[in-house]
Amino acid sequence: LFFSFRSSAKLVAPLGCLVSRQKHTLPDLPYDYAALEPHINAEIMQLHHSKHHATYVNNLNVAEEKYKEALAKGDVTTQVSLQPALKFNGGGHINHTIFWTNLSPNGGGEPKGELMEAIKRDFGSFANFKEKLTSVSVGVQGSGWGWLGYNKEQGRLQIAACANQDPLQGTTGLIPLLGIDVWEHAYYLQYKNVRPDYLKAIWNVINWENVSSRYATCKK
Repeated sequence: LFFSFRSSAKLVAPLGCLVSRQKHTLPDLPYDYAALEPHINAEIMQLHHSKHHATYVNNLNVAEEKYKEALAKGDVTTQVSLQPALKFNGGGHINHTIFWTNLSPNGGGEPKGELMEAIKRDFGSFANFKEKLTSVSVGVQGSGWGWLGYNKEQGRLQIAACANQDPLQGTTGLIPLLGIDVWEHAYYLQYKNVRPDYLKAIWNVINWENVSSRYATCKK
């Protein structure tokens, strides 16, 4: 009886947190929709943020509500069936929340300090790193993301590609530092089907201060 009581008590807190959890919300952009022009135009940014990202947020909230109900009922079958929706919409929310901060109208150029030293150490040079991340991003089949991540176990930077909205850390274990969205909705209105042109342009608005800050945080 004592063990049973202890076990039940442990469940109260997580379920209570789930019940009282605030819904996910669409984050504000730290700049105007037109701020990244001419590299990414205002129409793309507005649709990408206010429509696409908003849809992931809304669908994530719906999936989590259904999951909460299934959890309360002990309905494992429904919990399992909701995993793809949680992964897709949760990943879409996570990825885009990072992506907006990875970009800046004052971006471009090259990183400085510890991040630059780590890039030289792990890729030989900034030029090699840029070429490799661009190549991996161009090579994503269909929709997905190119990422610079941090491998905490090995203490080094790694480049990876993720399909669809798969979140980097949740699917590879790498901590996300810089993500490049290569879904067509991120560039098609401006660059049509020429993904390499979009990837060439996006380097002009990469917010290296944000990427460096993420690197410093994950090294602690």
